[in-house]
Amino acid sequence: MAFTEPAPPRDRITYRLKRLLLGPPLITEQLSEEKLSNPLALGVLASDCMSSTAYGSEEMLRILIPVIGVAAFTMLLPLTLAILFVLLLLTLSYRDVVTVYTQAGGSYVVARENFGPNIAQIAAVALLIDYIVTVAVQAAAGTDAIISLAHLVGGGYTGLDNLKTPIDVGVVLILFWGNLRGIREAGRAFAAPAYLFMFAVAMMLVVGLIRYLKYGHLPHANIHAAGALSLGTPSSGLFYGTTLFIVLRAFANGGSSLTGLEAISNSVSAFRHPQGINARRTLIAMSIALAIMVMGVSVLAYFTHAIPYTNGNPTVIAQEAHLLFGTGWIGTLGLVYVQLATALILYTGANTPFNGFPFLASFVAEDQFLPRQLTRRGHRLSFSNGIIVLTALALALLITTGGSVDRLVALYAIGVFTGFTMAGAGLTAYHLRRQEPGRTWKIAVNATAAAASALIVVIFAITKFTEGAWVVVVLFPLGVWALTRINRQYRAEAAALNEATPTAVTDRPSWRRHIV
Repeated sequence: MAFTEPAPPRDRITYRLKRLLLGPPLITEQLSEEKLSNPLALGVLASDCMSSTAYGSEEMLRILIPVIGVAAFTMLLPLTLAILFVLLLLTLSYRDVVTVYTQAGGSYVVARENFGPNIAQIAAVALLIDYIVTVAVQAAAGTDAIISLAHLVGGGYTGLDNLKTPIDVGVVLILFWGNLRGIREAGRAFAAPAYLFMFAVAMMLVVGLIRYLKYGHLPHANIHAAGALSLGTPSSGLFYGTTLFIVLRAFANGGSSLTGLEAISNSVSAFRHPQGINARRTLIAMSIALAIMVMGVSVLAYFTHAIPYTNGNPTVIAQEAHLLFGTGWIGTLGLVYVQLATALILYTGANTPFNGFPFLASFVAEDQFLPRQLTRRGHRLSFSNGIIVLTALALALLITTGGSVDRLVALYAIGVFTGFTMAGAGLTAYHLRRQEPGRTWKIAVNATAAAASALIVVIFAITKFTEGAWVVVVLFPLGVWALTRINRQYRAEAAALNEATPTAVTDRPSWRRHIV
């Protein structure tokens, strides 16, 4: 009877297909080459944070305008300043994180080292949920930018509206493929849009400043246009005791502008050496750029009265560009550039979790709170199992919500601000145990950042509860329970093996050496 040997792995069809799609395999010795320079890291890891500029101000206006009408544009500026103050606190806190904890893991590692592995699972669940929602939000917002461009340039063309969800899904699948190829390939492709978007916002700010200095004002949007949000009146909120609640809701929505700040601390090991110093420099550069852009978009909204629409299109930033650049061919080119850059940064913002989620999941799995399969590197040295899990969950979320940014934002900030809280609290505990120069300042900064983040979590959970935040509120404790259950199972298996080992040893025959 003839015996046929199985085909070697390299001859199998599945292997050849994998090589065709992902490229030749990398060996472990090449892992050191798969590191990010600071400019590359800024584009790859900060794109999520900077891209939220495209919708952060709009989400605040979406809450304020139906209640206080045009007064919302005045209220927008102090709310933006409050958000930037929180950004300052978080930047100082996370600067401390990447200085003290130079390995990847961010708030999870901080919580684990200072509060123990069980408490650290709160941070783990918070960040894992945030990463999943981030992919969905950024992809959906990027498609909105494309649809807004079609509306403004195409004279109200709505042919893309019904293709929103398929486009969202296609973008996520492209990101999935790019990251399976490895971090260097993903970085090179996804870093450029961050710089294109920064230039787009800078161009808008310069044009806006020139026009204001020349004419003394900027063009106004038609706040009564069909499809725009209905204008409330100040009396409906200011004189009936609802002002504080509305302001808190708007502040919670605007807090989405700060999501993504943790990505650098969760991917410190992706930087070139010295990793801590390079991560700190990149974090500071990202925060400065973010502050300028968030404030700039809010100021332009204040002067132009760009108003959100009920269906999300055209977006506020698209209206600002349209009003600033005008309707001539040069203005149209400017609008097209801004919207394409916005779409690209949002889509690449969806890429940030593909770097952070697998790294974080591998840390949690190494601590035996997630399946060990998440610690394995794949064909191209990426954590491919983590990438697959992230993609599947993000696609499910996009399909379930129909890619609605409004619905997704309600799920967004609770996770990341819980992570901020754990990081600040952990660093506070760390410095309380040590006598070191600047100890008082570091304790004050981290404690304040933790308190502010915890307050935002409470505000978001209360004000957005009926809009979808209840899902996160329910899933959060279930997620922590599931992780601790996995850990108990691993520990039970280890204990069973330890008990069996002595018996197995005594049953062995006694081998002796003899000289012959």
